[in-house]
Amino acid sequence: MIDTSIEKNAFDAMQVCVIIPTYNNATTLKNIIEDVSDYTNNIIVINDGSTDETELILEKFPSLQIISYEKNVGKGWALRMAFVYARKLNYKYAISIDSDGQHFAKDLPGFINQLSIEPHSIIMGARNMNQDTIPGGSSFGNNFSNFWFKLETGIKLPDTQTGFRLYPLDLIKDFRFYTKKYEFEIEVLVRSSWKGIKIVSVPISVYYAPKEQRISHFRPYKDFIRISLLNTILVLLTFLYIRPRNVLNSLSKKKTFSSFLEQLFDIQHSNELKAISVSVGVFMGIIPIWGFQLVIAIFLAILFKLNKALVIIAANISIPPMIPLIIFLSYKIGAIWMGEKALHIEYSRNISLESIRQNIEQYVYGSITLAIILGVLFGLLTYVILKFSKRNKLVAK
Repeated sequence: MIDTSIEKNAFDAMQVCVIIPTYNNATTLKNIIEDVSDYTNNIIVINDGSTDETELILEKFPSLQIISYEKNVGKGWALRMAFVYARKLNYKYAISIDSDGQHFAKDLPGFINQLSIEPHSIIMGARNMNQDTIPGGSSFGNNFSNFWFKLETGIKLPDTQTGFRLYPLDLIKDFRFYTKKYEFEIEVLVRSSWKGIKIVSVPISVYYAPKEQRISHFRPYKDFIRISLLNTILVLLTFLYIRPRNVLNSLSKKKTFSSFLEQLFDIQHSNELKAISVSVGVFMGIIPIWGFQLVIAIFLAILFKLNKALVIIAANISIPPMIPLIIFLSYKIGAIWMGEKALHIEYSRNISLESIRQNIEQYVYGSITLAIILGVLFGLLTYVILKFSKRNKLVAK
């Protein structure tokens, strides 16, 4: 018998518990509990409305901490309940392990070792998905999940679907979670990344029983739809809020003018890309979508891989001192399109967005035209300046 006293001491010293969510896995649950007990007595089992012999099995382990409720809600809900309960018991970390026999308790020390190195991280158990015994559906599902996770966070992980994980409870305690089933494991991972929580992986073993013996409560159609819907929402949030927020935060740490110069002369971007970036920024700063100009400008910069800083800075052409002039010029240019219906106004520093109500059509036509003209003009001017600057540097050499 292997001496695991060192591991047991480590679990206690580092305040780590093991969470086992279970639903109708009576055939494998007993062995899982016994195996985990070799490494720690800090075990919390969540009986998520099981209707088989789960309760009888749990009665054989009086030292367990048990959460039990009659109606099956979902794995996500079970984990959420366990996190709250674990914090009440003063645990700082929780390792979740599935109860279907897929995971091995012998991999628990790997999480503890990694925790000593990365104490402020979520630690993922990475399965070897190239094994012949891995079902095709599981391999596809993991690749599918990895793709969306990278799109939503920019982080590449080998296994984002694994249920064998270590969670730093204090770092996620203030999260308000929204999902209750399998998709919860995606939500907690993506949102943790957005909060700056580091995510690392450790290798683990995995066992898939023969198809006729395998017990799975994953519903291919319903759960896949729920996961796809969640990923759709997360992707939208990524491009409309998270990435623009990150870009603005990075810029706020620098002075605007120095940041502009730094980006303008960044040798990693071509002169053409920089000119297009300035052009797009100016265009977006003028078109009549006040309140959304900067957000959409950042979205386009990310989508088309433009120079984000240049796009953002150029979009600020519509800062308050410039607004009266932009509105006045928009009306003047719009008058060309309106003909006899044109409204003629005099320039004043008191011109505001309220003025556009007098002839909204004229303003829209004029502002779009002005956005195109100035976007092209500033783009060409940027290109000429960069070309001239490069030529002077060559002459100086």
